[in-house]
Amino acid sequence: MPDAPARPHVSIQSRPDPRPASAAQSAVWFNELLEDCGAAHHLPFAVHFHGDVDVAALDRACDAVLSRHQGLSGAFEDRAGAPFLVPASARPRLMVEDESSQATQRHLLAPFDPARGPLGRLVLQRIGPREHRLLVVFHQLVFDRRSVELFVAHLAAFYRAEVEDRKPELPALSMVEQADGEEERIAAALPLAQRYWTENPFDDELVLPGLDRTAWGARPGESIEFRVPAELRKQLTDVADRISVSPYELLVASVHAVLFRYGNAAPVTALDIDTRTPDQHERIGAHVNELPFSSSPHGDMPFSDFVRLIRSGLRELHRVRDVPLGRINAGVKPGLALVPVHLTYHRGATAPHFPGAEATVDRRSLERTVRHTLHIALLDGPDGLDAVLQYSPESVTRRNIQSMRRHWLSVLTHIASAPGTALAELPLLGREESDSLLVDGSGTAVDLPRQTVPQLFAEQAARTPDAVAVIHADRQLTYAQLDAAAERLAGRLRGRGIGSGALVAVRASRTERLLVGLLGVLKAGAAYVPLDPEYPAERLDFITGDSCAVLELGDAELSAVTEDTGEPDETATASPAAVPSDLAYVIYTSGSTGRPKGVQIEHGSLVNLLLAMRDLLDARPGHRWLASASAAFDMSVPELYLALVTGGTIVMASETQTREGAALRELIARHEVTHMQATPTGWSMLLDADFNAPGITAITGGEALTLTLAQRLRPKVDRLVNLYGPTETTVWSMADEIGPEADQVTIGHPLANTRVYVLDERLTPVPRGIPGGLYIAGAGLARGYLRRPELDQERFLPDPFGAPGSRMYRTGDQVRRRDDGRLEFLGRVDDQIKLRGYRIELGEIESRLLAVPGVNQAAAAVRDGRLAGYFVGGVDAGDLRRALAASLPAYMVPEAFVALDALPATPNGKLDRSALPSPPEAVALPSADSGNALATVRQIWCEVLRIPELGDTEDLFDLGGHSITMTQISARILDRLGVEVPLHAYFDAPTVEGMAAVVADLHPQI
Repeated sequence: MPDAPARPHVSIQSRPDPRPASAAQSAVWFNELLEDCGAAHHLPFAVHFHGDVDVAALDRACDAVLSRHQGLSGAFEDRAGAPFLVPASARPRLMVEDESSQATQRHLLAPFDPARGPLGRLVLQRIGPREHRLLVVFHQLVFDRRSVELFVAHLAAFYRAEVEDRKPELPALSMVEQADGEEERIAAALPLAQRYWTENPFDDELVLPGLDRTAWGARPGESIEFRVPAELRKQLTDVADRISVSPYELLVASVHAVLFRYGNAAPVTALDIDTRTPDQHERIGAHVNELPFSSSPHGDMPFSDFVRLIRSGLRELHRVRDVPLGRINAGVKPGLALVPVHLTYHRGATAPHFPGAEATVDRRSLERTVRHTLHIALLDGPDGLDAVLQYSPESVTRRNIQSMRRHWLSVLTHIASAPGTALAELPLLGREESDSLLVDGSGTAVDLPRQTVPQLFAEQAARTPDAVAVIHADRQLTYAQLDAAAERLAGRLRGRGIGSGALVAVRASRTERLLVGLLGVLKAGAAYVPLDPEYPAERLDFITGDSCAVLELGDAELSAVTEDTGEPDETATASPAAVPSDLAYVIYTSGSTGRPKGVQIEHGSLVNLLLAMRDLLDARPGHRWLASASAAFDMSVPELYLALVTGGTIVMASETQTREGAALRELIARHEVTHMQATPTGWSMLLDADFNAPGITAITGGEALTLTLAQRLRPKVDRLVNLYGPTETTVWSMADEIGPEADQVTIGHPLANTRVYVLDERLTPVPRGIPGGLYIAGAGLARGYLRRPELDQERFLPDPFGAPGSRMYRTGDQVRRRDDGRLEFLGRVDDQIKLRGYRIELGEIESRLLAVPGVNQAAAAVRDGRLAGYFVGGVDAGDLRRALAASLPAYMVPEAFVALDALPATPNGKLDRSALPSPPEAVALPSADSGNALATVRQIWCEVLRIPELGDTEDLFDLGGHSITMTQISARILDRLGVEVPLHAYFDAPTVEGMAAVVADLHPQI
């Protein structure tokens, strides 16, 4: 990057107040107008005195500092939408009172009035006979963090002069005011800044432990304070010296390294860049430009190289320090905070000298309101490196912040001894945290019987031969009848030489005959391949050919064997009983290449699932289980077998009933079903048909359960259990029960004999609260894909945390571990899209849509290059747009909203995203009669933006609009149309057309 332009010399001329506010002051002033910031812009600190304090001398010293820096006694006047600095109604005066926590809180949080002033507060609190605390609070309109050090130094100098009756020893103060020459400096640096921000874009989304979404705006804050051990600090200083960087640069690099290890590809922090000119070095005031600083690390980069990269980046950022980001024509929308993490660093001065008392400065823990999700304040003083992690408890928990503290210290400790370590190898987790993650991810270890499903079913049939095993329409089979029919089929299969190792395709309707076919194949020792008769012929032909099935059983063959009342063929060659390591079934799932792949499940894995589900659901004789899933969908497996090994009854729904909510509801009621399993799409269909079954256990899985649906469903049922699992781990691997007052949906904990890991791309465990890939190991793991060794190598990996030879399955799903150990499902990795350069999670958009009252189902997709939102429910598209605009960045708000009667579903009951229709071409939305206001608003925009003409749909921020632009436009609209437009309206309606509609809505007579 070329050198920065020379900063122009400024000739000082006398000029009366008021005078224009500086860029830094204007930014803070605008934020105050935008929303109620409370104490977010307060900068408090305290000076503790141990000893004798001359209160009168301290009062005069405070007054002398205020006289020397007259800006501290200023206020701000709105002049045509721009702030001007004017004298305040009064100067801050020193108050003296007894110390109390209530009074301290009041002084810290009491708001200032920028229009009247004063914008500071000085309170001397008596703590004891010879102990006092001077509490100082200034507004960031007139104060910055460097000003703390200057204020204390100047106060001490004036105090010494007062008690020693002499002149203060202070350097001469330049007459250069804060805004003098600033516009010239900005104009000179603007081309360089435009080039810099074009080459260095930043993402305002950041991954932090436990962070769902950044909540912008002023919020109550909490903090954690700690001191970096002195020996570690010394080692870090030595490392910085060896690689020729400053301690500040090394610390910034360490924070970015931690953020990178959290999964941020381009970590970004907000930094306070001091904009003081050499003439203003001793000036107290607001001389800060808060700018985002992003880095571009990669995992193989040594930390020592990374910190040099940080050093270079900071120098480039410093060259554009004078230019507020809002002045750059890059569509930057002004707001309270640019990025979630704010990092400040200050070298502490030597302890101030106040005669008669020992004085220490405390600037660490007095801020009570936060503007960022996390503010990392580092104070590098003579006694050590102190750190304060101030955070918003609305966004992250204290435990999350404590984890970040441990991770940062772990990284610092490692780079102190090995600065050449690659970034991806920097350890975040200590042994204790790593061990606890493995414990959280392990299901209960249970000994499994050396039995198979046919054996367990035979034992149950012997116990309850006359109990009803299956009901379909007006037909039913007892356990004895079902066992006999399955044995007849098994005998015939064995008679044809079909047994262990053979695959038999079963293409049957969902009736009792299907159950006979599946059990008969298993009893013969073979494995079945389920075929759904409703699947396209091409897919069925592929599966039968790819599986090399030795036989296909259809409804005709199964009907004959079911209705035959004869005894099993005793002359058929008996085959030995299957063992747990034998194959039970092969189910085909969709492949990313379009070629279905067969998943091989062994008997031992199947038994593990059924016994774990038995314990989870307290399954026992007398329960009635609805079977509504296609046999070719693995959700059918527990529907068909769990009842049979626990003495329950299967109620089989026809294909027609599964597609009609009212018919399915009636079937459930008629047969008094106690347990039902369905996808969230299926449950939505039932709820839309007025489903209400207070005695039922509702089981959901197969796709993500939203909180909105859970809250609709939970009052209608006795229990609600959310399950998760891929076909490759035998249907279900994790479970969570959703309580009546649940405010969050998770996929819970692993089932028995199951282990789950949340790992990064290098298969290293990630901390709690950080998104990672989900890997599953344990007894439920499939044998692999049928004759697809290349896929086995890709998805079934060696388990680095298990016994030698054990494997784990890479699910391709993203999850995050909560503090309580439960896992949150975040979506498929391949559900993340990139549109216009932005990474977008479709699942997040769908979740926000479902949070809007009245929306029953929702989906998002990209169609014809446009982001579209689909919804079922009686909601206006405009209301949806406004609701999403309030919680999502603009690039994540769909361009089009499409109302549907129902979302398209696959035969398995999951959302069929590919069947979502393309949205109609964009048309003008109906709006208020804004014709009379349109021309006036357009003219005002042209005047303020200084452009001859513009389109009514062009975005204000893309045209170079910023905070001052917004206030100037509002001032002119108020003057000419008599309408006061709130500043937040510019974010919802950033076009002439939209603003004219806002004006017309606020004042319909225009």
